[in-house]
Amino acid sequence: MLRFLFRLAAMVALAVSVIMAVLDVTRSVAASQVVLTPLKTSWNAVSPDTLASAESFVREKAPPVLWDGVVSRVLDQPGFAVFAVLAFLLYAIGYRRRRRPGRYAAA
Repeated sequence: MLRFLFRLAAMVALAVSVIMAVLDVTRSVAASQVVLTPLKTSWNAVSPDTLASAESFVREKAPPVLWDGVVSRVLDQPGFAVFAVLAFLLYAIGYRRRRRPGRYAAA
């Protein structure tokens, strides 16, 4: 059941990644140059209140270097790339190897 939830979350993250990639491609075609929208810009456009509350929560609960060093670098990356990597990681966690029997049956 837990693996199913990881695979479902991976599918949702991949869908968000594809939507963000389509938006970037559309903007790139319209501008006649490559446009890569950072995740922070997209998040701020959709819900600025949650971005501000997430920043204040991380700054209060963790060392300041975590937001300034790690989180801000992730938020500066293109949104489609961040969600694609997240989808891959979630799928890898939820992946189940199938055990296949040998080619030949034991006599």
